[in-house]
Amino acid sequence: MARKVADCRRFPSEMNCSLTISGEEEEVVRAAAEHAVSVHRHTDGPELRQEIRALLEDELIPAVPKSGPPPPEGEIFDL
Repeated sequence: MARKVADCRRFPSEMNCSLTISGEEEEVVRAAAEHAVSVHRHTDGPELRQEIRALLEDELIPAVPKSGPPPPEGEIFDL
């Protein structure tokens, strides 16, 4: 399953929030909803969580092997 990202920098806000949350979809939705309520003063509920879910993007980071040293910077590898 692809990891998801919620990135506050992609949306204008009064406080210029720079938080990025990544993980499994349900984790990100829960954490982003908590953040939206506590920092951005939104009201939690099904509508907020649906809006968050619609804005999630797939995480675009290179895969890292589970063991061994990381590859040299810029090198592409298969797992």
